[in-house]
Amino acid sequence: MDVKDFNFDLPQELIAQDPLLDRSASRLLVMDKHTGEIEHRHFRDILSYLRKGDCLVINDTKVIPARLFGVKEGTEAKVEILLLKRKEHDIWEVLVKPGKKAKPGTVISFGDGLLKGTVVDVVEEGNRLIQFSYEGIFEEILDRLGQMPLPPYITHQLQDKNRYQTVYAKHEGSAAAPTAGLHFTKELLEEIKTMGVTIAKVTLHVGLGTFRPVKVDTIENHHMHSEFYVVEEEEAKKVNDTKKNGGRIICVGTTSCRTVESASTEEGVLKAGTGWTEIFIYPGYRFKTLDCLITNFHLPESTLVMLVSALAGREHVLHAYEEAIRERYRFFSFGDAMFLTDLHEEINDGRPVQ
Repeated sequence: MDVKDFNFDLPQELIAQDPLLDRSASRLLVMDKHTGEIEHRHFRDILSYLRKGDCLVINDTKVIPARLFGVKEGTEAKVEILLLKRKEHDIWEVLVKPGKKAKPGTVISFGDGLLKGTVVDVVEEGNRLIQFSYEGIFEEILDRLGQMPLPPYITHQLQDKNRYQTVYAKHEGSAAAPTAGLHFTKELLEEIKTMGVTIAKVTLHVGLGTFRPVKVDTIENHHMHSEFYVVEEEEAKKVNDTKKNGGRIICVGTTSCRTVESASTEEGVLKAGTGWTEIFIYPGYRFKTLDCLITNFHLPESTLVMLVSALAGREHVLHAYEEAIRERYRFFSFGDAMFLTDLHEEINDGRPVQ
């Protein structure tokens, strides 16, 4: 399958640069995953499409302020690093700019020496392993010195760090937010629970590979980055009980989707546990656990567009993107959302769509 099959033209001005004041006020394009039929709503209208007995799966990872600016000791040359993943205690795999200033043995000072990092190795794709030294608690120092690692297409400064976190973010470790979850408010989640919808939490720490372009011509040759996930016993039971009782599994975001699909058996039973996943979902994939998906609008030729196309069909998805562009939807991390579902199941359920 050709990567170019997942391309589309997006006007630059539709890339959302700032989050809306009200998270749930974003727009929602609802698409029937079988027919491609489309409805235009607002995100808080998601209540009209959920029903008692469903299970909403959310990713409760928390973004760390992973972007650090420092100077190379001895030269005062400026260096920027991005924390990608913790390897052990105080050793992290990082992205360094400019890389030529970060040979093994290089010492980088952050915050006038509050935090120091020594480059210990060069690894895959030119990333570095850095050992940090400091006094106190690393997370507190990082919170003081670090900035949120916003995607490269967002050029505005984020005024409030919490707007790049979901309201249910709990476990620190992500280099990027699970952005489909940014639309939920605590009040909306309470309304969803009151309806009789179960909320199951999983954790997948999102890596920067999320934003990396596919560099091969044929998508089958693309190798996915690995990401760490956790599924607790109690949360797995919620998903499995929903399945047994005939309810739908609705994943919030591609990260929740990849977690449940990675941790499920071929029969669709979600297993508790931890692990690293490199799952790559593209058209032809058979979903084991997921029924419906809430997601944002993604980059052209990205693995995320391919995942959405696996669920709803490439032609339907690209048509929906064309419609979203015509209707001036906002795209990417701070943009609007899609809900891929079965519209006629909702209508037959007998509840009026408000």
